[in-house]
Amino acid sequence: MARPASAGAPKKKKKLAATAPLPDPARFHGLSGDDLRRLYRAMLRVRAVDERMMTLQRQGRIGFYGAATGQEAAVIGSGAALRGGDWVFPALREGGVALLRGYSLDRYVAQCFGNSGDVTKGRQMPSHYADASVRFVSWSSCIGTQLPHAVGMAAAARIKKSSDIAIAYMGDGATSEGDFHVAMNFAGAWKAPVVFFCQNNQFAISVPVSRQTASETIAVKAKAYGFPGVRVDGNDLLAVYAATKEAADRARNGLGPTLVEALTYRIGAHSSSDDPSRYRDETVTSEWKTKRDPIARFRETLKGEGLWSEADERAARTEYESEIAAAVERVEKLPPPEPETLFDDVFAEIPWHLASQKENDLASRRNGHAS
Repeated sequence: MARPASAGAPKKKKKLAATAPLPDPARFHGLSGDDLRRLYRAMLRVRAVDERMMTLQRQGRIGFYGAATGQEAAVIGSGAALRGGDWVFPALREGGVALLRGYSLDRYVAQCFGNSGDVTKGRQMPSHYADASVRFVSWSSCIGTQLPHAVGMAAAARIKKSSDIAIAYMGDGATSEGDFHVAMNFAGAWKAPVVFFCQNNQFAISVPVSRQTASETIAVKAKAYGFPGVRVDGNDLLAVYAATKEAADRARNGLGPTLVEALTYRIGAHSSSDDPSRYRDETVTSEWKTKRDPIARFRETLKGEGLWSEADERAARTEYESEIAAAVERVEKLPPPEPETLFDDVFAEIPWHLASQKENDLASRRNGHAS
């Protein structure tokens, strides 16, 4: 029998691990502990940005906003599965993908204000981000028009023998648009390297998905066009990441498109112009908010792996509140875009008649006359 240590003997201190424990590669799809923390922080950041932008809209400081509250796992999980050279064709709630890819927070905020800090020069509605530096393509509020564009880009990449692919985001309502079917048909017939990613948040503004389609799922629609469709839990970041990465790998390897349906729920309103209590049962919303929140779910996963703590949570939230407040303070001071920018970005080389109009406008303003 081992002799017990004497009561007065000093206890040996446990050595702390030099690094966080390594996650199970199979369970976490090869993502490292640092990857998992980064993705969780990205979800937290998206929610913090959305909360602040909605506040700004309510204060009358920006005109419109569409939040991704409750859908952060679908946004960040899909965006994380892409490579830097891939092209993103977003819908309303994918601004977090741009941020994940390095889009400047100042530019993000400036786009909502539509001032001179906005790379699109204030021409788009708020929440319509675009920046070639992160391969994030401008989209239209006309639902679904980005889908054929994504397929065209993907087909061009294939012709150029590039390994780049496109991801085409949409909501469930977009699957009722003609552009959805045109894009799916072309992609299937030509094996375009594109991932169709549907955030099925169960409402197209006020129309429930049951009124959008008689299909059992949205994913099953891919079968008619000759390629796979898969439905995943859109509030499970790891499930979204795995499905999107598999679809991206298929596209990159010449096997054609995939339709990924991420089943999620829009906790908030469709946009700052909407009152969801007029058309849905908010007790269902409360159930999703309290029991299926993607951020709370992933936080518990990280805590279980020893990768996150309450101190980490407090520090991250404080960091993002400060970061966003500073960005808003900087950006809100910027002036509107200069009037002459109206003549930019229409032609590769400005034609003589527009050059003349631009010069006349500048001369008029130099002389103190309104343009």
